[in-house]
Amino acid sequence: MAVSVKIRVLFFGQLKDVTGAAERVLEAPEGATAASVFEQLAAEHPRLAALRASILIAVNEEFAKGERALREGDEVAFLPPVSGGAGGWVRSVEDEEGHFFALTRERIDSAALAARLVRDSDGAVVTFEGVVRNESGGRPTKFLDYEGYEPMALKVMEEIGREMAARHGIGRIAIVHRLGRMEIGEASVSVVATSPHRAAAFDAVREAMDFLKTRVPIWKKEHFVDGEVWVEGAWDASLPRP
Repeated sequence: MAVSVKIRVLFFGQLKDVTGAAERVLEAPEGATAASVFEQLAAEHPRLAALRASILIAVNEEFAKGERALREGDEVAFLPPVSGGAGGWVRSVEDEEGHFFALTRERIDSAALAARLVRDSDGAVVTFEGVVRNESGGRPTKFLDYEGYEPMALKVMEEIGREMAARHGIGRIAIVHRLGRMEIGEASVSVVATSPHRAAAFDAVREAMDFLKTRVPIWKKEHFVDGEVWVEGAWDASLPRP
């Protein structure tokens, strides 16, 4: 008698539209890998197969290669290219160094984030906000929707923040990203860095944004007067490929 394992499969962004589901429980043969599960699903959904080259895989909230063997109860997420781009936190964490990371469905208060981080030894506070604009590619934008693989997104945001703090020698950093619907003029993401010197804070914020747009599993859907579309970006080249 053939032995199988049950795994939970998650789909995000445009992959939800392709498969018609945000998640499903799948039975796979014992010894199945993340890649073989993808092929099983691609056989059911030819459009999924067409996107193979741009999809990354996460197993139990960590990026994984296709040969990763799966066990009973594992959670496998298929991730299309990311499109990254005070209170009411969906998820948040503050570490022992005072760095702060959060996902929220409320308006972002960057001034409150700066006040949370700054210390007497700091000589600079640098804030970047990514703001929803009223057009994209020449098409008038009505509003945006962001969704994320929330537990993994927060983990990756933490990794980026700590990497930036160590690399640039800043005091503290905060990264907050919005989820859900955003109107024109609202901030979708805020990065705040405090430091004794301004150059380090500027560098940390700029590089953190570059990584947020290519490493964090958060997706953007743009809504126009004449339709809607998931925005496809690109994964960081250093991430494991299936």
